[in-house]
Amino acid sequence: MTPTLTGQDIGQAEKATRAVLNRLLARTGTGFHGWVILNVLGTNGSALDQAELVTRVVDGLKIEEPAVHAALAGLVDQGLVSRADAGLALTAAGAARFQEVREGIGEITRRLYGGLPPEDLVTARRVLAAVTERANAELAG
Repeated sequence: MTPTLTGQDIGQAEKATRAVLNRLLARTGTGFHGWVILNVLGTNGSALDQAELVTRVVDGLKIEEPAVHAALAGLVDQGLVSRADAGLALTAAGAARFQEVREGIGEITRRLYGGLPPEDLVTARRVLAAVTERANAELAG
């Protein structure tokens, strides 16, 4: 019997939603890895040690450290992230970019998920969390 939900289904949904996100990011002049860094810093609430930031992004995106360092350097060069004794933090321009993209993602979310039954979304989140946890355990083992 073919499973009702497969990795291909998940991958197609991820690629389609990522393409929509990429249009938003292109309009704001933000690369995807840069957005993830802005999001981590913007939601952290305070400055973050560079090693901690790199670990979070590497673990979250399953990418290599050099890609994170390159994206971070680009954000510093653009004046969106500052390096200080307390760690990495968003500048005023970085906070504005974070808010702009976050609001855009909110609009995308309303368009793509709006009208779907809340109980289906809860189930989908639970299933995807379980699949992610299993995949991460397999990668760690």
